Amino acid sequence: MLTLFLLLLVPPILMILWRFFRGPDAANRILALDALTILVIALLALLALFFGRSIYLDVALVFAMVGFAGVILFGRFLEKGV
Repeated sequence: MLTLFLLLLVPPILMILWRFFRGPDAANRILALDALTILVIALLALLALFFGRSIYLDVALVFAMVGFAGVILFGRFLEKGV
């Protein structure tokens, strides 16, 4: 069952990567980055269950904090128009 969930995460990740690289503007790329961060956190949580290793949950937590800070930083960057 976990393998199915892992395989179900692959198509959305690929579609969001497509939007990230081919986005029409910077705002779409930032939204794609935020969505990709959420999917990678879910992927890490599923990998922690699949392999039975809790270190992946620690990595997911750190990645969530860094991803949130990154999206806020890019949003401020766009807001200022620099």
